[in-house]
Amino acid sequence: MRKPTVAIGFLGTTLDRNGKGAARWSRWRPSVALCQQPDQPIDRLELLHGTTVRDLDLAERIRDDIQKVSPGTEVRLHALPLRNPWDFEEVYGALHDFASGYSFDTEREDYLVHITTGTHVAQICWFLLTEARYLPARLLQTAPARQQDADADPRGSATLIDLDLSRYDLIASRFQREQAEGQSLLKAGIATRNADFNRTIEQIERVALRSKAPILLVGPTGAGKSFLARRVHELKRGRHQLGGRFIEVNCATLRGDGAMSALFGHAKGAFTGAQNARDGLLRAADGGMLFLDEIGELGADEQAMLLKAIEEKRFFPLGADREVQSDFQLIAGTHRDLRAKVADGSFREDLFARINLWTFALPGLAARREDIEPNLDFELQRHAREQNRQVRFNLEAKRRYLAFALAAEARWAGNFRELSASVTRMATLADSGRIDEALVEEEIGRLRHAWGLESEQLQLPIDQPLDLFDQVQLQAVIDVCRRAASLSEAGRTLFAVSRQEKANPNDADRLRKYLARFGLDWQQLKS
Repeated sequence: MRKPTVAIGFLGTTLDRNGKGAARWSRWRPSVALCQQPDQPIDRLELLHGTTVRDLDLAERIRDDIQKVSPGTEVRLHALPLRNPWDFEEVYGALHDFASGYSFDTEREDYLVHITTGTHVAQICWFLLTEARYLPARLLQTAPARQQDADADPRGSATLIDLDLSRYDLIASRFQREQAEGQSLLKAGIATRNADFNRTIEQIERVALRSKAPILLVGPTGAGKSFLARRVHELKRGRHQLGGRFIEVNCATLRGDGAMSALFGHAKGAFTGAQNARDGLLRAADGGMLFLDEIGELGADEQAMLLKAIEEKRFFPLGADREVQSDFQLIAGTHRDLRAKVADGSFREDLFARINLWTFALPGLAARREDIEPNLDFELQRHAREQNRQVRFNLEAKRRYLAFALAAEARWAGNFRELSASVTRMATLADSGRIDEALVEEEIGRLRHAWGLESEQLQLPIDQPLDLFDQVQLQAVIDVCRRAASLSEAGRTLFAVSRQEKANPNDADRLRKYLARFGLDWQQLKS
């Protein structure tokens, strides 16, 4: 069954005014001719026009004429105020706002953008917005009949086209801003500082919007693979590239016949207890995104079925004699070395080759310590949304927590999931919405116990008695110094955040003065 076709285009203030009275019916008028194409029926026309009385009168006349020649076409008029229709920024902004506010339904309707009418600037902007998928549509151009005699068909012709407008770069900066917005969406607005991670997100944003190929996310448990997969789904839905659901499966929980049934569904009576048919999660992901976390845990049979489903978009449910179809975008996640699993025969080489086109490594929290502080702010904001209660750190409490969190002894074995749990505990226990030093010390004790650090004795090269606060902080500083090649390198590591606020940071001098408070110097620590 044909889906309704919706066309979007400008009123042609010159060409649509072609002819007066009865003579207009023998003249080619692009908006009217668009709705007269026998091979391309238009069910609805979204007609954009100016705000002057003359523009409105013409728009209403064209709407009435379309109703006469194509009664099945609904015409909706949209007044679009433009001070200068030749200004790139103004036209692009107006059309971007129109596209963002329009309720596209790609599951039920097909969309065309009529680029014949409007200024050349408008045509270029239509192309750019369509290419970037803000408009989930194809471009259509109408033209008058070639013959010039009186018998020329006023319907003319209509052609689906693809233009090369790469030479127009006047609004490239706007696309760069939109690309940055996409990357911010993938990071949930967190101002991450780790350069390698930021480059990875930049690449994922480009790949996600330009490719339907599978994506493989590799990283330790808790590194954010599931979180990122959901964000990729949101990004692609926002650009009308996906209309279906986000389906998440932890493959480590699937075993035996239950694994086949859960993933691929089953026919009624396929096995004992199968009293009703089941669609399965792959079919639930049709038109959307399927995230298979811990894909390395899938059994051999499930791997073979999955490969067929990825390549052919169809598969047999368990016990069925007829194939079903499902077209989904796949993101896979794993904390294992799949190459090693291929080598030992526990993972199919052809499946690995299929999902390994785009592989991105997500480092654990311990490798991204500079991102702990912005993630603290994000976790507090999330707690506020979920619990409807705003909680903040006292200044000294935050400094103390960060000093511990950034220290070498902080293992962060559970990665960002563990950080989230830590912040949640402190926020929940905070009275009057403030996390103070006492709560931080209590939480540090919990983490040290969880990491088995309680029995470790601080080895400080000094004889003077110190508060526990100073002991822990000094031990962390000494650990960094012993790993660093120079005093300056240690200073840059220890003052990575505060140094950004200084025009001429002297990290070595700051560290030298700190060590001097305890009678220590660089040479003593290195020896």
